Amino acid sequence: MPRAYVFNRFGGPETESFADLPRPVPGPGQLLVAVRAAGVNPADWKRREGLRPPTEPEPEFPAVFGREAAGVVAEVGEGVTAFAPGDEVFGHPVRGSYAEFAVLPEGAAARKPAGVSFADAATLPVAVGTAWDGIRQLGLPRGATLLVNGAGGGVGSAAVQIAVHEGLRVVGTASAGKREFVESLGAVHVASGPDVADRVRAVAPGGVDAVYDLVGGEPLRAVALLAGDAARVISVADRTAVVALGGSAVVRERTTRALDAVVRLVAEGAVDPFVTATFPLDQADRALRAVEDGHTRGKVVIEVSG
Repeated sequence: MPRAYVFNRFGGPETESFADLPRPVPGPGQLLVAVRAAGVNPADWKRREGLRPPTEPEPEFPAVFGREAAGVVAEVGEGVTAFAPGDEVFGHPVRGSYAEFAVLPEGAAARKPAGVSFADAATLPVAVGTAWDGIRQLGLPRGATLLVNGAGGGVGSAAVQIAVHEGLRVVGTASAGKREFVESLGAVHVASGPDVADRVRAVAPGGVDAVYDLVGGEPLRAVALLAGDAARVISVADRTAVVALGGSAVVRERTTRALDAVVRLVAEGAVDPFVTATFPLDQADRALRAVEDGHTRGKVVIEVSG
């Protein structure tokens, strides 16, 4: 039976294991995909701990890790017209992607261009897609100044690149060790930590027009007032805090249209997903630890043999 990496109850790493599960069967409007790569995200271990958006149903155990996948269509369900077996695709899985097979809804999948690797495509549904959604939501004009709070991670680095591509001036907070990386993306780096707001004011004395937060908690509260109007503050990391401040959470668009837009940016060279570490499926635990430890730069991907 196909192999997958799962968690068997809510909790810490001790709940994780490999499992042999029945090959999924695509339902109406769904694709069965032979996974070639799966992106690893903080949301994966947070879901294991029982943290999830209020609109997301409780997982069925054993629950397969992973929220983004790229691979080859193996089978299509009833009514699918946009894809056929053999197509190279990527998208949002129905039930996890740290596995040899995953099911994707037809409306949340897109074709992978030949010039984009499976590893890069596997980072797009969550990391680059979230960055794209947030930039769209803010709708800033060219020349405006955007503060990306947490610019060194997968979503943050993508947000910086998309914003720069659209003509925005970007200030990015990140640890001192990520300065060179953040500056290479086209942003002005500001070291995170105590007194970060003062350091942002020093490089942007006219203030910032919006804040895109990827950190949450106290780091979000430390910079939220820099935008002047709390309505121009959005967060991926802390829905409760950003709403309390008068801002809003990033609204996701998990559609083929959005996926086509982000993969076009990668294919054109406007965005580099920065896959900085890859692990085989049998080291999925190590891949997840790398992200859970919180010190990764760019994206971690699990590669599944073809």
